[in-house]
Formats: sequence, structure tokens, C-alpha cells
Amino acid sequence: MKQVYRSRTAFVLGWVWLGFVALNVWDLTARYSGKASLVALAVLGMLTALVYTVALRPATVFTEAGLVGRNPFRTTFLPWATIEDVTVSHSVNIHHGDGQVLRLWTPMSSARERAKAQRRGTSTPQRGRFKTEPTLTKGEQAAAEAFAGKTHADWVGDQIRERAESARRRGDEAAPARVTWSYDAIAVLVVGVALVLAAVVIP
Repeated sequence: MKQVYRSRTAFVLGWVWLGFVALNVWDLTARYSGKASLVALAVLGMLTALVYTVALRPATVFTEAGLVGRNPFRTTFLPWATIEDVTVSHSVNIHHGDGQVLRLWTPMSSARERAKAQRRGTSTPQRGRFKTEPTLTKGEQAAAEAFAGKTHADWVGDQIRERAESARRRGDEAAPARVTWSYDAIAVLVVGVALVLAAVVIP
């Protein structure tokens, strides 16, 4: 089954930006005023290209066959058995092949998120007659213990590591990574550059 992990905040803000751009493009074309409208369209085009490549496109995808890392301009496919190790700092780093490292763009852990996770991991249950926190069910308590001291990036890294180890135990083939260019991101960037050139050239 396919699972997709990405930055929810960046994804939502990216779609909000696209809605904002759509309204502005409609307004600029309906009230076209020459050079000023072209410049505004060019600015919107370049910003939209950046938002798409940085906020909307990046994703970490789990498939039955392997891991798909969608970064801004490249897509990397790694069979599970090819993954040798996983380390997590501010990003999830996948070690594979002969010392090669794939750095995933999402999910990432900020210093603030990591500090919050550490506080959550070292918190002690409150004692006394009066409780200020609601009582957790067994399922909620198990989930809290699993995430104690961990960020979302840490959790995803653990899932990747477990799948890689499982694939090696099954004896799956450790095929080399496949890397392809992100033609959609390149196309969006080309359109943005074309709008900038049009705004410069057209009087």
C-alpha cells in the first residue's frame, strides 16, 4: 500500500498560495494594463514556481517495491533492500550504495520541534489527588510512549529502517538506485522564467 509523507504546513500553504495566484491572474488578465500587468504576472509566476518546487512537490513515498524520495528537481527510487542505514538530524538521510546518501526534503525536524519532542520524552506523570491532564486510553498511552522524545522525521526514519531490514531478511534484491529529473518542476520553472523574459522584452 502506498503511503505519502510530506510537510502538511508547507502543503496547505502552497495550495493557499495557488488559490491567491489564481484570483490575481484572473484580475490581471481582466484588467490588463500593459507593462505593469506583465511585471506582476512575472513576479507571480516565479514565486509560484518556487512554491511548487519547494512546498508542493517534495514528498517521501513508501511503495511495496521501495522508497521514492521526491526532492525539488529529482526523484530517487530506492528498493528497500538497497537501504543500508538511516540517520536523522534536521532531515532524514538514507545511506545506500557505496557511501551514497539521499537527503529527503520531507519530513524535516526543526530545532523547535526537536526540543518539544525532548520535553515530551522527559515529562513525568503527575501525581496527587487532583489531575490536570485527561486520563489516556491504553492505545493513546502506547502511541505517546512510541513518540516520546521523537519528531515526525524520527518516526519516518524508523519506519524506513524497519522496512529495509525486513526486505533484507526476505532476501530481496539490493538493486541500484534510480534517479530521474523532475520534469514537472523544471517545466514550471521554465514558465516562470519565460514570464520574466516577456516582462523585460515586451514594452
